[in-house]
Amino acid sequence: MSGGHYPRIRIEAGFSAPIVREGLSLTFFLRRTHVEVAQAVRAALETYVRTVGHEALSWYADEAGEFQKLDDAGWAVTYRALQEQRWPIIRLHDAPDGVAYRFSYFGKDRDDKPWRDTRDATCAMSFWLPTEFLEEQGPARIRELALELAAPLPFCSGYGGLSFNGELDVAGVEEKVTPYCFRYPGIDIPDLEALGWTLGARFRGPAWLTFLGQPLVAEAGGLPALRSRLLSPETTVQELAGDRVLITLGQWPEAGDLERGDNLPAYRELARLMEPWLFHNPRNAMPCFRGDAIRQWERRFLEL
Repeated sequence: MSGGHYPRIRIEAGFSAPIVREGLSLTFFLRRTHVEVAQAVRAALETYVRTVGHEALSWYADEAGEFQKLDDAGWAVTYRALQEQRWPIIRLHDAPDGVAYRFSYFGKDRDDKPWRDTRDATCAMSFWLPTEFLEEQGPARIRELALELAAPLPFCSGYGGLSFNGELDVAGVEEKVTPYCFRYPGIDIPDLEALGWTLGARFRGPAWLTFLGQPLVAEAGGLPALRSRLLSPETTVQELAGDRVLITLGQWPEAGDLERGDNLPAYRELARLMEPWLFHNPRNAMPCFRGDAIRQWERRFLEL
């Protein structure tokens, strides 16, 4: 465990570099059409790039899914897509197979239903960081960055914390990752593209940094109710502009470790409070799990 907070996880699949590793994800969901949030998304992306440095993102996926150099022309393509497209998909990586720094964005036009149901669709974005960045900068800086990213975004929910970052859909990888998923309940399983279609205004689950917007804050009783019911000494509830809140579960992001009896009581407390709005995956598959195992993982903080 790194400082007792989380394990070092490096999973390879016949390559010299890890294809999945422990990392951080700062993720936000916006129940707006892309044209409404395009400028806010760009502002958040620019904040991320200023923080990690331009050299941290070197490749982008073009419309065919092929990776191209993220040079000046690549940035022009990226910003043009954000400005002009109604359903943009933006994927920026440190390397085509890199798992340290990434920006992913799936924009939606919720008023247009060309080929699938958009009732629960959200514009979804995530920003990845390696744990080395956390260790160098400290958790207070990560929390500050999360607030800076969130500031321009009209999010309905969001979260930041530990994550299994990498290519979970590569053959042979899932069975290597799955044993860690229940042992370390504080490490999230990224599923951004699917969640962008299905999450709606529901609660994904507790994380080190849990952002709640409307209508979740109002349905949970507002800021006073959240503060009166979240009693763990390490938990803070911060009011944000627009009747939104940030709930922070301790100084550091924690993985927990059920084999050692660390079941993250502050995370469990938040899970119990938000259980009425907990998201249940409508599909029968997600990275690492199928069928009943999905429900078990979604309720991992409620049934410990």
